[in-house]
Amino acid sequence: MTSNASASDRILGSLGTADGKGVVHLEDLFDTPIDDVWAALTERKHLAVWYGELHGDLGPGGEYRARLHASGWEGTGRIEEFEAPRHFLIATTMDGDDPSEGAFEVTLAADGDRTVVVWEERGMPVEHLAAYGAGIQVHLEDLGAYLAGRGRCDADARWQELSPAYDELAATVG
Repeated sequence: MTSNASASDRILGSLGTADGKGVVHLEDLFDTPIDDVWAALTERKHLAVWYGELHGDLGPGGEYRARLHASGWEGTGRIEEFEAPRHFLIATTMDGDDPSEGAFEVTLAADGDRTVVVWEERGMPVEHLAAYGAGIQVHLEDLGAYLAGRGRCDADARWQELSPAYDELAATVG
């Protein structure tokens, strides 16, 4: 798989459960060196362009507040693991009337001048698994667009395109 592909029906994710909560696992290959992908994922100036507004400490052990561009998600993150330039794990708490806790983990692997990105989020309600799958794929596609020098997609339109396929995947999760 490569983020430079233009197929609008390309599904990057798989869905599952662990401990009664939802798990979204996505994987993609970017035509970008690992250090550039790492910077886009961990440096505030890059994140502000493609991902969202983050305020606080983005270093190992740090805590921050975030509002994401594509999904509108708002909450806090705590950086639990940080192994540059290959891996981080962040515990999250979503704001709102029904706050929820989860985590997302990103692992990078160099493939020559390209980078394999594995993005996994855990802890969402199983009944919302399809929506999370589509939304997280939008974030990953926005990362790919940023790395390729393009702007973010129309998140609502892209989510609508992806939703039927993620609904089908979610229907197979037992």
